[in-house]
Amino acid sequence: MSDATLLGVCYYPEHWAEEQWADDARRMRELGLSRVRIGEFAWARIEPAPGLLDWTWLDRAIGTLAGAGLKIILGTPTATPPRWLLDEMPDMLAVDAEGKPRQFGSRRHYCFSHAGYRAQCRRIVGAMAGHFGRHPAVVAWQVDNEYGCHDTVLSYSEAARQAFRQWLAKRYGHIQALNEAWGNVFWSMDYADFEQVDLPNLTVTEANPAHRLDFQRFSSDQVVAFNREQVEILRELSPGRTITHNFMGFFTDFDHHAVAADLDVASWDSYPLGFLEQADFPGSDKLRYARQGHPDIAAFHHDLYRGCGRGRWWVMEQQPGPVNWARNNPAPLPGMVRLWTIEAHAHGAELVSYFRWRQLPFAQEQMHAGLLRPDSVEDLAAGEVRQVAGELQRLGAAGPAPAPVALLFGYASEWMTRITPHGERQRALRACFEWYSALRRLGLDVDILAPESDLSKYRMVVVPCLPWLSEQVAEALAGLEAPVLIGPRAGSKTREFSIPPALAPGPLQRYLQIKVVRVESLRPGWSASGPGFAIQDWLEHLETDLIPELCLDDGHGVLYRQGNLRYLSAGPDERLLGGVLQSLAAEAGLDPILLPQDLRVRRAGDLCFAFNYGPSALSLAGLGLMNSPANGHFLIGSVDLPPAGLGVWRQQKA
Repeated sequence: MSDATLLGVCYYPEHWAEEQWADDARRMRELGLSRVRIGEFAWARIEPAPGLLDWTWLDRAIGTLAGAGLKIILGTPTATPPRWLLDEMPDMLAVDAEGKPRQFGSRRHYCFSHAGYRAQCRRIVGAMAGHFGRHPAVVAWQVDNEYGCHDTVLSYSEAARQAFRQWLAKRYGHIQALNEAWGNVFWSMDYADFEQVDLPNLTVTEANPAHRLDFQRFSSDQVVAFNREQVEILRELSPGRTITHNFMGFFTDFDHHAVAADLDVASWDSYPLGFLEQADFPGSDKLRYARQGHPDIAAFHHDLYRGCGRGRWWVMEQQPGPVNWARNNPAPLPGMVRLWTIEAHAHGAELVSYFRWRQLPFAQEQMHAGLLRPDSVEDLAAGEVRQVAGELQRLGAAGPAPAPVALLFGYASEWMTRITPHGERQRALRACFEWYSALRRLGLDVDILAPESDLSKYRMVVVPCLPWLSEQVAEALAGLEAPVLIGPRAGSKTREFSIPPALAPGPLQRYLQIKVVRVESLRPGWSASGPGFAIQDWLEHLETDLIPELCLDDGHGVLYRQGNLRYLSAGPDERLLGGVLQSLAAEAGLDPILLPQDLRVRRAGDLCFAFNYGPSALSLAGLGLMNSPANGHFLIGSVDLPPAGLGVWRQQKA
């Protein structure tokens, strides 16, 4: 990151009287904002009738914002096709798994596979890029908005069925190859032609897992292709502008690495309180962190999308107050909007943009807070934004944020464990988050990477859950000098979603002489103990001549080592996982420190950051933390951190 993190805001000029625009723009600049995202939901105002393009209001809005010194991130409006377009092609709607069309009246009511809609998207994006593409104030484009939000990646429409059949024919070539790959001899499911293959919904019981996996892969590829079509138009007609898309939290319905490969920057929408409330966290965590968000939710996604963006990433929407869409919607603890912003800076964000400028008094999001209240008075977060704008200028560039630990996560792994979990809480994403959180508790900085990434610079690598991994990934892991910890289920499936001929861990057996011969999932509350730890949720039975490094009290081995590879064959509790990761980190020379429950740290360049996510004050004194200095040497904060408090200091050179 070459500059201090920029601050921005999401704004919808079409929602407000034009007389307000200039005052809004002035107040944005006075608050310390420099970027404004607009336009991503405005198709019906841009084109109120077929072919009738009205740029005048948007020209004036961009001119007003630019006149105040603001730069524009312009959204393509394809997430909200207008009613007249649906009337022209009613079959463009996505269809849910129950066969019901996703009707007009909200947003994202389109099927990624509909050729007619795709053509209309290319047309409107071309028109927008042709009109605004070289405007000096337009510095970036956001393609569409939150792909897949509201469960819209998987569409069971006729357009999707026909496109899926074509995708399968291209992938397999001959129908018999598909039958063999899917194991269609089971339950007499053989097909004689690709035209016989339907979508994997409305079956009597569960559909063939391989069928479901290929449909998931196909659906992900449709998102990639949809995004690429728009990116290619923008690159041609608006050269030199940054292109991004705003991904979401804990969302895995398509491969974000594949979509981000066509973008300049990966961005995501950060709602720590909403995600905590909606996700599968213990009730105790939801109460403890109700106003702060879990200490690792935002950071996990920062590091995930930094990996997707090949080092470049933004926060496109930062929660500034209560949201409207979670089961319960508390307000952030005072200071948390500032903390979330500085933490994004510490992880290398180029931009943090708040959603939204003013709370809307009508329609679906009227209970979603903004930086201003509906009466245009500043809400609580505005003061924090003003404060953090000054602090970021004082900090300047944080410098590069290289991490010594790599955590591998593949979207296909989540699809596989979702389709055949073999236990009610067995998901790759859950395992990755728990391992990430355990690493953060040790004060370690982490990069989250695709399995095929170059790992040569990392001092430690962890692989929480990769049911399918290639020969190349297995060879790369074994060839590292760094210690590698591999979690259960690794190599347990082929790419075609069957059990490998030589059993799990598949291609890793060449480097790690173990064979998984039986697996069992354990219901909540049922665990088995070892010396100072327990296992839970999952247990594998192995054949091996290796001597285990750790065993349960009954002698059942749970941790094996060969060369630089270690294999954990059970679902670990916090003590087991934390202890094993701490040992590996020490072996790698990383000096892990077990932090207090609510404290998190991050390094960037020569800066050190500490964040208090807890309900009580914390002190950095006595932790042996990164040469933490006396109070007078802090750039922000001090050795004592109140709730929602943070400290920033420069590392003292040895």
